[in-house]
Amino acid sequence: MAAFDYVAVDGAGRTVSGALDAADEAAARGLLGRRRLMPLEVTPARMAARGDRPARSGGRLSAKALALTTRQLATLVSVSPLEEALRTLALQADRPVVRRVLEGVHAGVLEGRTLADAMGQHGRAFPPLYRAMVSAGERSGTLQPILERLADDMERDQQVRGKVVTALVYPAVLAVVALGVVTALMVFVVPKVVDQFDSMNQTLPLLTRLVIGLSDVMRTWGWLIVLGLAGLVAGGVMALRNPGLRLRFDRWRLRAPLVGRLTRDLHGAKMARTLSTMIAAGLPVLEGLTITARTVSNHALRQATESMAEAVREGGGLSAAMRRADVFPPILVYMAASGESSGRLEPMLERAADYLEREFASFTAVMLSLLEPAVIVVMGGVVALIVLSILLPILQINTLAMG
Repeated sequence: MAAFDYVAVDGAGRTVSGALDAADEAAARGLLGRRRLMPLEVTPARMAARGDRPARSGGRLSAKALALTTRQLATLVSVSPLEEALRTLALQADRPVVRRVLEGVHAGVLEGRTLADAMGQHGRAFPPLYRAMVSAGERSGTLQPILERLADDMERDQQVRGKVVTALVYPAVLAVVALGVVTALMVFVVPKVVDQFDSMNQTLPLLTRLVIGLSDVMRTWGWLIVLGLAGLVAGGVMALRNPGLRLRFDRWRLRAPLVGRLTRDLHGAKMARTLSTMIAAGLPVLEGLTITARTVSNHALRQATESMAEAVREGGGLSAAMRRADVFPPILVYMAASGESSGRLEPMLERAADYLEREFASFTAVMLSLLEPAVIVVMGGVVALIVLSILLPILQINTLAMG
């Protein structure tokens, strides 16, 4: 079988394009005819830059592009057939990578595949969890509500991420500028001041001697220190590729005072939101846990989620599995247990996700609001020590002169 790109006209006189697999060009034209498409052009598919993968494999969509595409698709499928909605999105897409992906999905739907299967041909663009929810929506006849919910979830994630990034920009720039000022003082200013003190044959204050020593180290061995730090970072990244070391490191991160709480809350909210959406789509909890486990980057949380899936597979309850995992916020465990006992698991998980996301947003807002003054105080203190180390010998000399 070979891959062919085609341009054809459908029964309504509209021009459509896509790709299909056939033994040869004649077979490809015959397949288009059976689909009631009149072929205008059939050519061998362009191959991707690596390997023998067809060019229709598209590329990776950013989180923002995927959220926008999902929102547009949810809007269009409510007023038009799926094939027409995909064709419209592909025609109006501004970015080439989005256009290629949508054209490929559109071609897959024209070939008779389901939307989830057509998206599966572009696995880099559509995550497994996303495709599973789309498949559930297609099977249950609730594709449009599922797409709306997916778009809501992704837009909510984008808002949270945007707030954190926006709040971090100013402190990060401030820290970089302050570090540059301190480095310039130690490397260029302090040595010139020291030259003035060398001819006075006076014992300099302890603070001045410490600053001078640190300045000499930075001037002489600064390049080696930078290389050493870069080597430590590279070595740490390489070491974390070891599964055992990565698991221990991730467990330590979960026990860390601030980072651990943020990580647990964020993962708990994401898992609760995912399970709520999948239950609403008619998927079993077990499938949701299995798919969610593959998307978790923290190995300790991934292991806990996999153990939960195994417990549910053996007939246990979701809340009991959460409690045994001992890595999830207590409010999530309590609300899951309440939902199971009342038969309202999906809305209770949705409420738990809302609560945890609000907690995460408020906690990060407080921490980030404290970060800016903390950077100012620390860097101001460092600059003050450098200035004081220069002023102390001057004051000492003036005292001796007056005495």
